[in-house]
Amino acid sequence: MRFSIRSSTARLSVLISALIITLIIVIQLIWLKKVYRFEQKEFDISVLKTIRGLYEDLDMYSSSNLNELVERPEEHLYLARMKLPVNYDTLKNNLQFELEDFDIYTNCSIGLFEAKADTFKYNTTLLSAGTRDRSNPAVPLLKRKYDYLALYFPNRRQYVIYEMNFWIISSVILLIVLIIFGGSLYFFYRQKSLNEIQKEFVQNFTHEFKTPVATLALAAETLENKHIVEKPDKLATYAGIVKYQSDHLSKQIEKLLRFAHTESGRLHLAKTNVDMHELIRESITHLMPLIQQKNATLQLNLNAAKSSMSADRDYLIIMITNLIENAIKYSKEPVITITTINTPEHFILSITDNGIGIEKRHIKKLFRKFYRIRNNEEYTAKGFGIGLTFVRKIVSAHTGKIYVESVPAKGSTFTVELPGLK
Repeated sequence: MRFSIRSSTARLSVLISALIITLIIVIQLIWLKKVYRFEQKEFDISVLKTIRGLYEDLDMYSSSNLNELVERPEEHLYLARMKLPVNYDTLKNNLQFELEDFDIYTNCSIGLFEAKADTFKYNTTLLSAGTRDRSNPAVPLLKRKYDYLALYFPNRRQYVIYEMNFWIISSVILLIVLIIFGGSLYFFYRQKSLNEIQKEFVQNFTHEFKTPVATLALAAETLENKHIVEKPDKLATYAGIVKYQSDHLSKQIEKLLRFAHTESGRLHLAKTNVDMHELIRESITHLMPLIQQKNATLQLNLNAAKSSMSADRDYLIIMITNLIENAIKYSKEPVITITTINTPEHFILSITDNGIGIEKRHIKKLFRKFYRIRNNEEYTAKGFGIGLTFVRKIVSAHTGKIYVESVPAKGSTFTVELPGLK
């Protein structure tokens, strides 16, 4: 049993997976933030335990509430009430021991503030074991009416983050895995879409060429009949069929070849002075068999006072022909209005039809390569899905713009804006 997934299903899977991955990343970041706050709290608790141990070592404030004795005016600074005088070496050694005993391995600058002198009487820095930071940052001087010991941890934030290394590394690994997984899903979706496009293109190609080839074969078989010369009307009919189908094949092959050429690089324009109104009329002449076949009505409102510009004649005819042809093909009883106007610097061409229209969700995709609109799993018209892509390339090569406005079941308007008026 063969298992197949359409690109729409793959796209939905990629979207759901992307949402799940985003949710996991958000949860991970929230969790990391909580871990960071927890580590900060643990650091604060360890500092308070260090101060309590120091009080016990120096035999002071043993019965008092520690929260009343310790002030924390800044994130990196702790002020602990201290009875002076005190032996500086004893204070330094005991404080070093207590810090290491409670696993605080980061530099600590200390200062003994004497209220009477209104300044620090003693300053030093306790360097953590193995630290490369040998700086001696000054302890912020905060004046109080009591003597205190200031403990200043300039690298507190970095130390807390360092303590989170395991969680950070694991989160980064998870993030990388999720990105790789998401990228793989997206690559799978892209490959699936490209495979479907290739498959549909081959099917369209086969369908477009199968009927003309079969018709030509049938006509050739009929023309091989020796008695056909005795029936001139029938001979003319089949000769006309051969000519029509060969012209159709020739046009389709030319369209494919031109598109393949444009895909190989930028369009190389051979600019000459052209009259857009003349090109419009010439394009209509080229489409006359289709116009007659569909019994189409064309209304020309060529109101542009200036219609001459420097442009590539052949490419512009292709552009105009494609737009008019689409307007006719997608209308049951075609009434096509072709309008031209001028702005101070641009020539504006609008082609309006009364066709089936285009839903809003399709408009942004119209100019994509091989994109064709489906209606109940069937394409709304024959073709390869390259006409409008080619049109946009031509317009862009002339530094112009193309716009689409459409109302389903009422019709569409394609507007081309070209600069370079003369």
